[in-house]
Amino acid sequence: MLTDSHTHLYLEEFDGDASEAVDRAIKAGVTRLMFPNVSLDTIEPMKSLASRYPSHVDMAMGLHPTEVDGDFRAAIDVIEKELREGNYKAVGEIGIDLYWDKTFLEQQKEAFERQCRLAIELDKPVIIHCREGLDEIIEVLKGLEKVPRGVFHSFGGTVEDVERIRQVGDFYFGINGIVTFKNAKVKEVLPTIGIDRLLLETDSPYLAPVPHRGKRNESAFMIHTAAFCANTLGVTTDFLAEKTTGNYHKLFG
Repeated sequence: MLTDSHTHLYLEEFDGDASEAVDRAIKAGVTRLMFPNVSLDTIEPMKSLASRYPSHVDMAMGLHPTEVDGDFRAAIDVIEKELREGNYKAVGEIGIDLYWDKTFLEQQKEAFERQCRLAIELDKPVIIHCREGLDEIIEVLKGLEKVPRGVFHSFGGTVEDVERIRQVGDFYFGINGIVTFKNAKVKEVLPTIGIDRLLLETDSPYLAPVPHRGKRNESAFMIHTAAFCANTLGVTTDFLAEKTTGNYHKLFG
C-alpha cells in the first residue's frame, strides 16, 4: 500500500469532489495521506475533509512561506495554538520560497525559525518547503540549538544539495511527479538519496506526473510516480511502496 506524504486535496481546486478524490486515492492503493496546512484560511477545510477519513488521513499544521507577510506573527500565534491543541503529526508546511517574491525574506526566515522551534519543543517533525531558498534554510537550521527531524518536500535538487542537507540533519526527501518529467534531473539523484530516506508524494493539486502532466494532480496519480521511481532504482513497485510507507511511519509515527 502506498502513502502520499504530501497532498492538499482540501484546497479549492477540489471544491465539489474532495471526498471523491480521497476515495479514488484509496481505491488506487494510496491508503495513507498527509495533509499539510497552507494558510489560516485552509485550516478549517483541511480539518473538515480529514475528519471524514480518520483512518487514512494525517494532518500537519504550519504557515506556508508564500503566506508570510508583514503581519505573519499573528498568523503564527494561531498556528501555535492549533499545534498545541489539535491532533497534528508534524509542523508544516514551512520553509522559505524566494521564487515568486523576495520582499519578505527576513520575515520568512523568522517564521521558519519560530515554527522549527515549536517542532523541537513539541517533538514533531517538520515538512520543509524549499524553493530557491536552500542557503537561507540551512542558515536558519544551523542557528538552532537542535535541528528538528523532517522532510524536504518536493525535492528537486542536486547530489550536492542532498549532501549539504545531510551535513545539517537527518532528513528525508519527498519525491513527486517532477521526477517523471522528461528533462528532470532529480531522477539522477534518487540513488544518492537511497530508499531508506525516500518519501513519495504528489503535492496535489500541483505537479501531476506523466501521463497526467498539465492536469489537476490528485493522490491517486501517485501510482505513476511510484512506478517510475521503482524502475529507476531497480526494485519492484511493491517493494518501494513498503519501504516508503515504512519511512513515513518512522518519521511521522
